[in-house]
Amino acid sequence: MRVAVVGSGFAGSLLARVLAVQGHDVVLLERGTHPRFAIGESSTPLANLTLERLARRYGLDDCYDLAAHGRWVARFPELRRGLKRGFTFYRHHAGRPFVSDGSRTERLLVAASPNDHIADNHWLRADVDHHFVRAAVASGVEYRDRTEVTAEMLKALRADFVMDASGPGGFMARQLAIPSALRRMHTNSGLLFSHFDGVRLFSDVVPPPGLPPGPYPDDWAAVHHIIEEGWMYSLRFDHGVTSAGFVLKRRVAGTPEQQWRYLLGRYPTVGALFDGAKPLMPLAYKPRIQHRLTRAAGPGWAMLPHAYAFVDPLFSTGIAWSLRAIERLGLLFEKEGGPTEQDLARYDAALSDEADQIDMLVAGAYHAMARFDLFAAHAMIYFAAVSFAEIRQRLLKDEEFAWSGFLGVGDPTLGGLPRASLRRLRHVRTPADRRSFINWVTNAIAPRNVCGLANPAAHGLYPVDLDVLVQRHRVLGMSRASLISALPALRA
Repeated sequence: MRVAVVGSGFAGSLLARVLAVQGHDVVLLERGTHPRFAIGESSTPLANLTLERLARRYGLDDCYDLAAHGRWVARFPELRRGLKRGFTFYRHHAGRPFVSDGSRTERLLVAASPNDHIADNHWLRADVDHHFVRAAVASGVEYRDRTEVTAEMLKALRADFVMDASGPGGFMARQLAIPSALRRMHTNSGLLFSHFDGVRLFSDVVPPPGLPPGPYPDDWAAVHHIIEEGWMYSLRFDHGVTSAGFVLKRRVAGTPEQQWRYLLGRYPTVGALFDGAKPLMPLAYKPRIQHRLTRAAGPGWAMLPHAYAFVDPLFSTGIAWSLRAIERLGLLFEKEGGPTEQDLARYDAALSDEADQIDMLVAGAYHAMARFDLFAAHAMIYFAAVSFAEIRQRLLKDEEFAWSGFLGVGDPTLGGLPRASLRRLRHVRTPADRRSFINWVTNAIAPRNVCGLANPAAHGLYPVDLDVLVQRHRVLGMSRASLISALPALRA
């Protein structure tokens, strides 16, 4: 089959390569050139599990090595990346430095790995995307850059199928005049961002007595600074550069540079982190980063997630969701004759449900941000969903996980929790309401809580604890002995 893939970010390039390995005739079309700047940089265990499955199924040994920090550094030291040990959250208050106050400290750390070697990565997209393009070409993909895609061009290419991996307002959206579904989204945020040199460590700017030790060094993570206007992400790369941006519920007045200075000035500890830091490119502001279409696939075409919908960088869902879609499409194109109309309808429905799920989860987090105890409780829904899926996928090695719903979609226990949480958060008014909400989350995630989440005794610090996992073997439907015998798979 002749397949045209429009857009050569990591997702489009990797999908083109998978299809070429299967024996399809693939052309990869790119409007710009590589290397180039891109955001969407934070990977997760679910993303890396998908990379490993793709590596095994299609013989992509580089994907296996890129799925863990230690293997990446050993195999591809020239591809810049950052160590990501987990998710770090702090709540800041305007005009006040961040304070460590024992069990009341507004800090949450959730580890994603037990050590640096098998940890996740932040992807410096200029390097990683370029690598995937080169690997696609080496696998037999025809690559054309500096190309403006048109219907006439695709006709001349005699493409039997078109994959849109471009982005918001991409080729298929224009070609088919696909209506926007933005009105159905609950999340509404803008983004002020750049890359920086010279960002300080959080532990160096927190006033005495400092922070108690966590399950990993706080900065080597996807760091989230929650503020009144929204939140800030900070992703540290191993070579000293930091990707950072404010994700804002409403626009701050002024130019991007004026917005940046204003926000740093309002939050002393965040300001101290960036004192002396230099942006490596001009600050940029996007007034609304959400987009959503009404369709993701149809006869002869399909979109990858970023062309179809995007919600928000909170919880680092982008890379994992894109890779899951690549895996699904790869399986569909293994079939003789390619995907059927029924296959594409299944793919379209899956992306629609998952876009809703991400939106509900993120919108609930924004509602909860004013009270850190509410935010931390709501976040447990995300961590319960992903940790349950991660452990099952790591231990059971079932290729059918490609079609399992992202973030608990389709799970009778987890599937409805983001929507229910958002609904409940909208009615929280009093301290009693807050306590009731926290208790509700604790009970709601219990049947899938494999990691001891929502435990007040943890004081917001959650390591990877295999003893807790063994204690909760029944949650996974396994005996204690069978789980213990399977534990080496978690350390691989």
